[in-house]
Amino acid sequence: MILVTVWGFFYGLELASTSLDQITLWVHFEYIGISFAPAVWLIFTLRYTGYRYWAKPAVIIGTFTIPALTLFLVISNDLHHLHYSKMFLVTEGSPFPILGIERGPYYIIHVIYSYLAFLLGTIILWRRFRFADPFYKNQTRLLIAGGLFPLIFNFFYQTGLVSPLGYIDLTPFAFLITYLILGLAILKYGLFSIKPIAHSKIMESLTKGVLVFNVHHRVIDFNSKVKSFCKDSQKIKIGAQAKDIFNTEESLLQIFENPKEQILTFKPEGSNRTVRLEVMFIDENDSEQIGLILLFDDLTEELQTNEKLRKQTEDLQKLNDLKDKFFSIISHDLKGPIFGVKELIHMTQIGMISKEELLEMLPEVSKNMEQVAILLENLLAWASSQIRKEQVEIQEFDIHQLIEQQKKLLDRIANEKQIEIKIKTNGSTLVKADRNMTDLVLRNLINNAIKFSKSRTEVLLSVEKLNNEAKICIQDFGTGISPENLQKIEKGISFTTRGVNHESGTGLGLILVKEYVSKNSGRLEIESELELGTTFCIYLPLAK
Repeated sequence: MILVTVWGFFYGLELASTSLDQITLWVHFEYIGISFAPAVWLIFTLRYTGYRYWAKPAVIIGTFTIPALTLFLVISNDLHHLHYSKMFLVTEGSPFPILGIERGPYYIIHVIYSYLAFLLGTIILWRRFRFADPFYKNQTRLLIAGGLFPLIFNFFYQTGLVSPLGYIDLTPFAFLITYLILGLAILKYGLFSIKPIAHSKIMESLTKGVLVFNVHHRVIDFNSKVKSFCKDSQKIKIGAQAKDIFNTEESLLQIFENPKEQILTFKPEGSNRTVRLEVMFIDENDSEQIGLILLFDDLTEELQTNEKLRKQTEDLQKLNDLKDKFFSIISHDLKGPIFGVKELIHMTQIGMISKEELLEMLPEVSKNMEQVAILLENLLAWASSQIRKEQVEIQEFDIHQLIEQQKKLLDRIANEKQIEIKIKTNGSTLVKADRNMTDLVLRNLINNAIKFSKSRTEVLLSVEKLNNEAKICIQDFGTGISPENLQKIEKGISFTTRGVNHESGTGLGLILVKEYVSKNSGRLEIESELELGTTFCIYLPLAK
């Protein structure tokens, strides 16, 4: 702009002069601006776009060689006439003398260089900022437009296509338009100021959506994040009315009818997201309200995380309660029978109990040890499941054989209560599951059926093929399960109930049953009526 000012100032003096010598003198000064303006424009574009090698000597020397040569040849033109082959005064058809010229060979080189420098600088600007931040893009457009007007006028002057005043060059006057455009860029878009760019960068870096409205409820600013909160994102643009943007969100339109600072949550239409909206006033001098800021924040992930944390806390509390309960079980249900056997052996050793009396007590001791063995097996299985996250080893096996083995193991306990275990199957049935887990599930369910069955009743075990599943049912005709306890089983809550003959329990067996059946891609169904009996049915995948 300084070089163009030099050009325009001395061109004004040229037009005011009346002799060829005076005009020639002012032309020499004009070329300080004319020669170097294209070169400085090119250097400016390299600096402005952040080209890191612009300050290298080769770049600077290469850029300024032709302008320096042009100025030298203009000053010494009388010696060689390379730039102007002829200079003369034109007085006819003009109210004042005007310089007339005939172009020399170097004049063409100077014009080509000037146009190439302006063109190259413009290309550098455009390539750097065509996909940039909107503020940068608007600044770049105005810079290019500012340089384009003088270039067009100069093109008309050089080619003679449009020459309303003959030999008068209108290019310096066209720079007045450049000054107007740059003035607009400085005032409206903060040209060469970091503030609007910083503002834009901060707006875009926010994780919240921002919408700024003036007092007439028109959008005056926003960031791209806010578009994800609007059903029709194309409606969000500068100047858009709030009623057009939120025409389907009645709760948001009410904010503008009775504006007040508030925080609310809502679910956008057609979305499962939960959005937190904060409404803030823009005040002038802490008195007059001049606008509204809406901050949108997606709470969906946060709420889901909180819900997971809440559920994990509940699960951890349940596990902690279960752990405390199991320590109590270990200290009572395990310690009692084991210490009892220890005392019995000690009393036998010191002669307080005879061998005959010991033999009489052994059946009762054996029965207690059976319950202790089942309890220990359940405790170890639960510990393995909770601590090491027990792995499932899927294999094919005959469920009928597994049921036969469990019947043999538990027949003695059933016979003591005069309960008959009956098996009803249609031969071999291959299933795909973890054999050890299935073994523990069957043992717990059959043992429970025996424990809660009345004397002289039956426990029925059946296997049936249904489509791609095997249905294994354990049915007893005992005391049944109350509706409250059925709900606890469904929710995986531990509870204990004494058997018909006051057999103790831990409540751990059914928890393991439910967990193991689930791990083996199966499902558990329970039907029970008080004083009529209970049926547990397990569904496991059939082997192909």
